[in-house]
Amino acid sequence: MQTRLTAAVLATSEGQEADAILRKCVHCGFCTATCPTYRLLGDELDGPRGRIYLIKEMLEGAEPSHRTQSHLDRCLTCRACETTCPSGVRYGRLLEIGRQRVESVVSRPLRERLARRALLGIIPDRRRFAALLAVGRLVRPLMPSAFRRKVPTAAGRISEAWPAPRHARRMLVLEGCVQPAVAPSINLAAARLLDRLGISLIRVEDGCCGALAHHLADADRALAHMRQSIDAWWPEIERGVEALVVTASGCGAMVRDYGLLLQDDAAYARKAAKVTELFRDISEVVAHELARPDVKLGWAAPAGKGQRIAFHSPCTLQHGLRIRGVVEALLAQAGFTLTPTADSHLCCGSAGSYSLLQPALSGRLKLEKLAALEAGAPDAIATANIGCLMHLASGTDRPVRHWIELLAQRVPD
Repeated sequence: MQTRLTAAVLATSEGQEADAILRKCVHCGFCTATCPTYRLLGDELDGPRGRIYLIKEMLEGAEPSHRTQSHLDRCLTCRACETTCPSGVRYGRLLEIGRQRVESVVSRPLRERLARRALLGIIPDRRRFAALLAVGRLVRPLMPSAFRRKVPTAAGRISEAWPAPRHARRMLVLEGCVQPAVAPSINLAAARLLDRLGISLIRVEDGCCGALAHHLADADRALAHMRQSIDAWWPEIERGVEALVVTASGCGAMVRDYGLLLQDDAAYARKAAKVTELFRDISEVVAHELARPDVKLGWAAPAGKGQRIAFHSPCTLQHGLRIRGVVEALLAQAGFTLTPTADSHLCCGSAGSYSLLQPALSGRLKLEKLAALEAGAPDAIATANIGCLMHLASGTDRPVRHWIELLAQRVPD
């Protein structure tokens, strides 16, 4: 693709990066076949190729409008188009640059500004979010059914204690903002399983990884969250942890890019690069450890119902982190039967804050995804991201669990 970006844009590192990405696009349109919003709406500008043109025109000097903003807003950032693209166009990064540009010149209506400010003020703050969730659970029985299903129920009291650090091998885990309040059992399950594999999982008081602000084009806030996370992890990193483990693939896709996003920060570039180097999705860690010839981990026999599992691979796992088939193989190894899921590459509609800001499109995608997952009559649905877990659970009576919890249950005491 030929480009004529303005001199002012090309004078910035983001502009140079955008120019390089745009020049790789060959207009083939393969990306539209796997784009969820193009499938639903049939509008070229609601597909990757159309959005690329909108961003290109804007960076070449065209004035963006609310219409431009709306088309970019409707993108889920699922990055299925990147998996499909034969030219390796980094569409997700181009979209981030385009969204930040639009936000800087197009003023949103007051209602949208207030909604985004509320999301950014509550969700990344673990204590605020936990307090709001507690209130929501308290009044949940009084809510209309449509709202009631959106409030995740409490998983029950966790009786198991976090395994005490007792191994020479140590890894650090991201606690994050939403997951500790909604499903603290996920990281606990990871800690229990790794403890059986001879690894102590260390947790510290960190916070939001920065993904929410990043996807809402609030670059300064996102970078601030990243720096705060690095500061929280750094003492353990200096003590020599083997890896930084993330159990939520949405957070993982963000942490993996710390080195890129902070590369121009003189105070944090080196530390961010180290974080990227240490990052591991929990599936990578478990698969690597179970493949070691000296590991002999027997699996407890399945008891009663719960054998048949439909696995939803989050977009951040299969398209963002490019981890495919690993979780499914682990579940099969532990004795679960995986039921087939049609169009498994498609997004469930959660996409971080998307389900709150674009409820109509998100709801349609959720119905489609649940129909595909439930077609094989599974006993439960498993996934690898807290956002997908909450979103899918709001639309089905089947249990929706993180896969690491299912795996940890099969480890004999």
